Amino acid sequence: MTTFLIIAVIVLFFVVVFQIAKVSEYVSVIKGEENARKQNNKINGFLMLAFMILGLIGVWYCNELLFKKTLLAYPAASNHGEKVDEMLWLTIWVTGSVFVATQILLFWFAFKYQESDKRKVFFFPHSNKLEALWTVVPAIVLAVLVIIGLKNWFSFTGEAPDNALQVEVVGKQFGWVFRYEGADKKFGKKYYKLINDVDNPLGLIWNDNAELNLKDDEKSHDDIVLTQTMYIVKDRPVKLIIGSRDVIHDVGLSHFRMKMDAVPGIPTTMWFTPKYTTTEMKKITNNPNFAYEISCDQMCGNGHYSMKGNIEVVTQAEFDKWMASKPAAYVSAHPEKNPKADSTKPASAAIATAVKSVVKN
Repeated sequence: MTTFLIIAVIVLFFVVVFQIAKVSEYVSVIKGEENARKQNNKINGFLMLAFMILGLIGVWYCNELLFKKTLLAYPAASNHGEKVDEMLWLTIWVTGSVFVATQILLFWFAFKYQESDKRKVFFFPHSNKLEALWTVVPAIVLAVLVIIGLKNWFSFTGEAPDNALQVEVVGKQFGWVFRYEGADKKFGKKYYKLINDVDNPLGLIWNDNAELNLKDDEKSHDDIVLTQTMYIVKDRPVKLIIGSRDVIHDVGLSHFRMKMDAVPGIPTTMWFTPKYTTTEMKKITNNPNFAYEISCDQMCGNGHYSMKGNIEVVTQAEFDKWMASKPAAYVSAHPEKNPKADSTKPASAAIATAVKSVVKN
């Protein structure tokens, strides 16, 4: 029994010594980790400050390097586009200022208030005043921005002026079709089952069709239909009547700062007034190859990337001359029914008769 107790005491002694050694080791490790943590905290504080400075320099450098390659480096090509730019710059300044200020404070606080034995943590669990401040102020600012946006939206989706040029814009996979009013200043009716990419890409109703219960619409006989290039007039409002033949597209007019969805079966509209002709814009951008572009801004299939077209902005005189040179789609599809061709036949016959008479004599 005595031997057992002696052995037990010896074992217990070694266990106690071992535990004391381990505790001492843990204490030394903890002290070392604390010192290491303080040192790392100080290093991280300086790194945060350096990262903030380098980040601000990087933002400035990227702006200097890339800004001229953006559309914002050049004036908007429409009156409504100017309002969009004003709204965009206001949003950038408001949100950008808040972002930059909060990021500077975030990085500066990480540096200034790093761990220190001379300072105690101050716990600030709640404040109704602060809660109200950072809830009400952003809500008011965002409400103002939304109101400005809605005002602009209602402006260019509302009624266009009476003298506005009307152009129907129809998207299809993967291109654009444009229709202009003829001499009657009215668009004719169309029916989707009559669509034919060869000579009737919009399905205009040109003949009676008992099977489809359709009657010939003479208003469609003088409509001018084109693909891929749209002509509009400087300083004259243009109203776009937008639709789609297949899937949802989006009319993107980046230089004019305008866009609108093209939805099958649901016409949408917007209007704007071009400010610069294509020739003038080439001088403004110092780019002799400049061209206004219409693109699809809605993913619409595997050929989406290629769904682009051109817009030519010309003077009224140039537009009138261009319109006079374009035959109606009906005439292009039915050359034999061209009234101009019929009117030239008697004159041609008279000339031929006169020539024969001269030859005989």
